[in-house]
Amino acid sequence: MATTSSVAASSSAGTIDVPTIVSQLMAVERQPINTLNTHVSSYQTKISSFGTISGLVSGFQSALQSLTTGLQAFSATSSDTSAFSASAITTAVAGTYALNVSKLAQSQNMVATGQTSSTIAIGTGTPTTINFGAGKSVVINGTNNTLQGIRDAINAANIGISAAIVNDGSATPNRLTLTSTATGVSNGFTITATPGGDATVSNLLTTMTQTVAAQDAAFTVNGIAITSASNTVTNAIQGVTLTLKNLTTAPATLTVARDTAAISTALSGVVDAYNAMSNQLTSRSAYGNATTPAGALAGDGTLRLMQDQLRSIFTTAATGGTLTSLAQVGVTFQAGGTLKLDSTQLSSAMSNNFSDVTNLFSSASGYATRLQAWTQSVLASGTGLIANRTDSLNSTIQRYNDQISRLENRMTQLQKQYTTTYTNLNMALSSMNATSAYLTKQLG
Repeated sequence: MATTSSVAASSSAGTIDVPTIVSQLMAVERQPINTLNTHVSSYQTKISSFGTISGLVSGFQSALQSLTTGLQAFSATSSDTSAFSASAITTAVAGTYALNVSKLAQSQNMVATGQTSSTIAIGTGTPTTINFGAGKSVVINGTNNTLQGIRDAINAANIGISAAIVNDGSATPNRLTLTSTATGVSNGFTITATPGGDATVSNLLTTMTQTVAAQDAAFTVNGIAITSASNTVTNAIQGVTLTLKNLTTAPATLTVARDTAAISTALSGVVDAYNAMSNQLTSRSAYGNATTPAGALAGDGTLRLMQDQLRSIFTTAATGGTLTSLAQVGVTFQAGGTLKLDSTQLSSAMSNNFSDVTNLFSSASGYATRLQAWTQSVLASGTGLIANRTDSLNSTIQRYNDQISRLENRMTQLQKQYTTTYTNLNMALSSMNATSAYLTKQLG
């Protein structure tokens, strides 16, 4: 009707507004395309929603893995942290150990006599081989026979010795120092010169004074004497790394125990990650009402399946121990479907029967085990619930886009057709108007 009115109005004026008429006609013709574009936008929103949910499921999966790792964790506590510190890995064994530290590992250090300058050549430049034991050596010649050159040659040789120049403020202040890069007797060194070299260079290095001797650490664990080339000791107590810091005057105590604090933190992380995921599953699947719009995935079968699977996992008891439900360790559901953790109840459960707590989460029927399997089934590339649903949505979008493409081609042809038709009509009307004007003039 709008087009007819426009034609009538245009005809009464003697010409037709072709662009306006064609535009109005095309607006009507494009309605199916607009509907398809709305569908495409809706499906793209669904895909975006599944992307958000995928990220939250992945976060939940990581939190579950942290809990599984935490259940195997041990803590190592020193009664005297000034004497030593300690850390433990999953292979540690719970127990108490008495430590006495009588020696700390040291690096060997040697100092040469002072030189007036660090850049003036020493000796004649005759090639001189300086040996440090164990097949380690450097050659000093006319290109590097200054104090700086000797320092740089030793450092560049990468032989486990660090060279430096120290200024002691005397008349001959520049003193070359050599230090083992690692502690322990086995990393010490001796300095000799191969005969035939420059005597001045040889004498400077072979007469260096030892200021600190290489030394192994010495300590006892429960009365057992142990030595170590390093102050970081990994093989004295199973699964425990000791860092020796100072000598002791009385035995210090090392306590190795289950790391319940790490477990509590990890389980709290699981609860938080689940709640973030659950809230999105709920809000995106919600049906709308008069005041609240529907979620982007309202009525989506994949989302309902995910929620049903989670409900089944949480309502199925674990087996193999005295603890069978999450409520027994302080994890309960709240109104709205989110979880809450009672840390006091969890701590009590771990204190009373740690093995059953581990079974509740990590056994074949444990909650963490089954929830991990669920996250894998949801996130699996190509075969997971989210991947399958996303592929289906993308296929539907592709079909819509193919239809849109065909319709767009049709729109192009229609627009040309309408433009030609109404342009020709305009020309006919112009001719009729001219004839009418001529006849009117003749009759008058």
